[in-house]
Amino acid sequence: MRTTVTALLLTASIGAAITARQSAHSGEADPGWKVPQVIAFVALKKGDKVADIVGNRLTAALAQAVGPTGKVYAIETAQVAKLHPELLDKMKSLAARSPNIVVSAEPVAAPLPSGLDAVVIRQNYHDLYDKHMAPVDVAAFNKGVFAALKPGGVYLVLDHAALAGSGIGATETLHRIDPARVKTDVLAVGFKLDAESSMLANPNDDHTKSVFDPSVRGHTDQFLYLFRKPM
Repeated sequence: MRTTVTALLLTASIGAAITARQSAHSGEADPGWKVPQVIAFVALKKGDKVADIVGNRLTAALAQAVGPTGKVYAIETAQVAKLHPELLDKMKSLAARSPNIVVSAEPVAAPLPSGLDAVVIRQNYHDLYDKHMAPVDVAAFNKGVFAALKPGGVYLVLDHAALAGSGIGATETLHRIDPARVKTDVLAVGFKLDAESSMLANPNDDHTKSVFDPSVRGHTDQFLYLFRKPM
């Protein structure tokens, strides 16, 4: 009996570990991603409409924050869906369980839904400059975000930080972007910087390494900017 109980406990322990690893991979339950803090930073309300550009780690939490009367548009983009069809499948599976999530795979240049309260782009702003997302007019993309938001709506950009003064080539080689470049881009189309956060900052990150380098992966220095469309 003791052997059987021990085996059952071991099996349960292994199953729990697998579940934890799966949750960590999705990012939705990984404390390192500080998902609740990021959601609080955006200050969403029940009934809000949000576009989640390349939805993934934040989508479920966004859907919970806006509630059943709100809407989350998980926009995977045709470019990302082509490279990572499994991500599109994952979002469709999530939407099947959460009716307030709408999934699309339109090209990144396609217009966003109108009347949004927030637009979120997590770790994918730098991709707008990369070959796999081409063709992307970054200024036109930001203008599209501005147009889609209600007056007073917010635009969250969360991404991996490159060294100050880094050229735009860092987006392709390191999958990072100079935070100052993001500010310049977004402010140029009419947004105001409303808030910024260092909650995901890591001064010990080696900014010269790709975010996929095993020595920094999952521990990169990241910035959060919350821009607001003037009333």
